[in-house]
Amino acid sequence: MSLRSSKVVLAAVATAVVLGVPAAAPTALNAQGVPAIPYESFTLSNGLQVILHEDHSVPLVAVNVWYHVGSGDEKPGRTGFAHLFEHVMFMGSEHVPVGAFDQWLEAAGGQNNGSTTQDRTNYYEWLPSNALPLALWLEADRMGHLLPTMDQAKVDLQRDVVKNERRQRVDNAPYGLADGMIYAALFPPGHPYSWDVIGSMDDLSAASLADVQQFFRTYYAPNNATIAIAGDFDPDSVRAWVRQYFGGIPHGPQMPPRPVAPSFVVPRDTFLVLEDRVQLPRVYDTWHAVKAFAADEAPLDLLAYVLAGDKNSRLYKRLVYELQVAQDVSAYNWGGKLDGMFQIVVTPKPGQSPSEMQRLVNEELDRVQREGVTPREMERARNSFQARMLDRLASVLGKADQLNLYNYFAGTPDYSRQDMARYEQATAADVQRVAREYLGRPRVTLTVVPMGKRELMVTGVNQ
Repeated sequence: MSLRSSKVVLAAVATAVVLGVPAAAPTALNAQGVPAIPYESFTLSNGLQVILHEDHSVPLVAVNVWYHVGSGDEKPGRTGFAHLFEHVMFMGSEHVPVGAFDQWLEAAGGQNNGSTTQDRTNYYEWLPSNALPLALWLEADRMGHLLPTMDQAKVDLQRDVVKNERRQRVDNAPYGLADGMIYAALFPPGHPYSWDVIGSMDDLSAASLADVQQFFRTYYAPNNATIAIAGDFDPDSVRAWVRQYFGGIPHGPQMPPRPVAPSFVVPRDTFLVLEDRVQLPRVYDTWHAVKAFAADEAPLDLLAYVLAGDKNSRLYKRLVYELQVAQDVSAYNWGGKLDGMFQIVVTPKPGQSPSEMQRLVNEELDRVQREGVTPREMERARNSFQARMLDRLASVLGKADQLNLYNYFAGTPDYSRQDMARYEQATAADVQRVAREYLGRPRVTLTVVPMGKRELMVTGVNQ
């Protein structure tokens, strides 16, 4: 599809205000091997922030749009809207018929997708450099011209798609209901993270066309969005295209204030059981932790890796290799924009009890809290996070998303070096301290058991 032949004409009246520094030649790696990400940032008069990063290594470009709305912006009784809208955004807009978004991109050699979290919804394309104007025009059309084409039939269709997705990934998936139970038990009622991103069946059923239209008017405005463009492009041309395609989209209403996560403590150890159509039980231990980029996030990340980040980690080595009592074990620390949690998950082998898994996990936690971690463990954990970061920054698609993430969460697009420095500066004493401070607090323990096997439930922390 040729842009020149399109009947759409988008006004180009916005004025750009430069916020960042102009993109410079790539800088050398720092001592940890992490590159800076040179960028230019400017904002149109309608509030749309644009981040540009040039990378001429391959003739590819990525476009990554973040709308600053996620499931955490919803209200109890009206959950699932952010994810539902991710689907609705692929149903065509005023100048793009249903299905044409994918067809036109694929014909130009491009691909696209989207995702929703508690904090944001993003839409992204990666494609040959010469097709960049197409991607920008398509994104602009659904940002500025989706509402006139939104009707009950489209909402009903995508509502059914999302319901089916919930059935496949949550309701009928082994262990699929575990996360929702844990969120509701860990976070207090009304907390922005106390429900699943995908929402409940009842709330999805109750979503009306008027509700969805109002959600778009409130959140899908240029002043609530950031677009990161990374790759092989001429910056003068990109600035002109952005102003042409996005500049005429009206500034939206003032955004509602971002929800505030209430301060709370988990008052006591909580034990839950879920009967599910599974062959093996599974134990989830979850603690309240910290939000993304908080001071203790890096030590908690390193702790999770030491415990169960690879096959030489403490829990994996002892439970899976040495004792051979567990099918698998994992640990991770997760932080969103508002809050966070730390979790350890163990699936015992047939014939092994969840209570025994709990006892062994507690032994290892007690050992870390008393003795700390070794220099070798710290080195492996740091190296792992460095490798993950370099992997994310190895492609223009990854860099575009990281620019948006750092911009929204850390306040500046180029935060890669400061990000890695957090892990370099965290000490073994820090890791031991957070193990004591956070994993010494009350936890939520959920045991998922086969149907009719409630007696397998873990009922005490010190089992």
